[in-house]
Parts: sequence; C-alpha cells; structure tokens
Amino acid sequence: MVNGLVDRPLVFTYADLERFPRENHVYFCECAANSGMEWAGAQLNGAQFTHGMIHNMEYTGVPLRLLLEEHGYPVRLVVPGWEGNLWVKWLRRIEVTDAPVESREETSKYTDTLADGTSRKWTWAMDAKSVITAPSPQSPVPHGAGPLVITGLAWSGRGAITRVDVSTDGGASWQTARLAQKGTPMALTRFYLDVQWDGTEMLLQSRAMDDTGYVQPTKTQLRAVRGLNSVYHNNGIQTWWLHADGSVENVEVS
Repeated sequence: MVNGLVDRPLVFTYADLERFPRENHVYFCECAANSGMEWAGAQLNGAQFTHGMIHNMEYTGVPLRLLLEEHGYPVRLVVPGWEGNLWVKWLRRIEVTDAPVESREETSKYTDTLADGTSRKWTWAMDAKSVITAPSPQSPVPHGAGPLVITGLAWSGRGAITRVDVSTDGGASWQTARLAQKGTPMALTRFYLDVQWDGTEMLLQSRAMDDTGYVQPTKTQLRAVRGLNSVYHNNGIQTWWLHADGSVENVEVS
C-alpha cells in the first residue's frame, strides 16, 4: 500500500484500459485559429476554408479521475469545449497544478493580442459560434427561385446550443431556425430554416445562443474589444452573399 492506494504499474496497456468502465460522449474539437484569417475582413471563399478547422465525433473513453486514482495515464486527453491544442495525444505524464504553468502554449502561443499590444491569456474555452453551410460558396443553389433550405452548424464550448437565428438581409431582421435535435454540451448542432426564395440576392447570417445566455457577436462587436491584432478565437457572425444566379460569395456585413 502507498498512501492508502494499492501499488499499481505506472503504465497501462490497451488491455488494462479496456477493463475500466467506459463512457461515450459527443464533443467538438476546434482549433483556436479557426476563422482566424477573417479578422481583417472576408478572405476565404468557402465554409471549409473559413470554419473547417473543427471536428465533431463520439468519443469512447475512461474518465480521467479513474485513471488518476490508479496511478495511470490515458493515451489521449479530451478537453470538451476548450481549444484543440489542449487535446493532447499520446500523453506520457500528467501534472496537476493549482495555477497556469506559463508554458509555451499559454504565453507566446494561443494568446489573444489586443489593439494596444497586450494579450489576453488563458482564454481556453471556445465561445458560441455558428456558420451556414448551405447555401455557401462551396454549396451554391443549383435551382432557381422556390423552396430553399438554409442549413448550418452551431456549437459552444461553454454549454449547449439553445437557439440559432438566421438573417437573410445582413442582420436587419432575424428568424429563429429549427434545431435538428436538442443541443448537447460541447457538441455541434445542426439547424435549418425553410424559406421561399424569390430569386433576389440575400445576405445570409446565423447567430448562435447557448444555455449560459451568451449570444454570438458580430465582427464589429468583437473588434471593439479585441482590435485587429488577434488571430485566435474569432467567433464573429459570418456573412454569405447569395447572388441571383445561385452562386455565393464571402463578404462582410458587420
């Protein structure tokens, strides 16, 4: 016995891990630099390029607390809701501290530089965000006027998506979209808005809200606080310009 615990090996094999109680959870993993190119204005013409540094999948694993209780360590750390660089693969050890350790990833990298040159540190959580995936530059409208389904994805690193609004006029007015299913914490949620398109141009936007009450901001609102020096954590509202011929272009209406 050591400190009340039975002596255990410090290294677990896959066979050892498979003997622990397992849990299944669906989470997104997003790079903090996702949408980072768009801080200075519309740059990339496609949802895959502006918002594609993210995945959403079901994870099967062992809660960290169980492994810590057994002097063991996992092979990958899943940190729901936090930026992707913290989801460490092939862990060799875990050190638990009561304060940030001022490592490379917490100081010179993955900090948000403000207008005056200072930086926000330890902004690990990914705030509520959304993007319309169709129509979008890579998913133009293949038909003319008539029924049109506007659809996209929303997510929040602080909780579950509770509502998504969609605008067809660049934010002048909003309609509440329907969620494919009830939002779950730290996972992507699909949304839909069914409209009758009359064939005229539209400025498409989506605005996500989560169960903390947070509302996805415009890029103007973000820049008022953060300036233009940032790269990371751009969760501003994205605008797509749907043309009369069905093609779509990345533009900014803030």
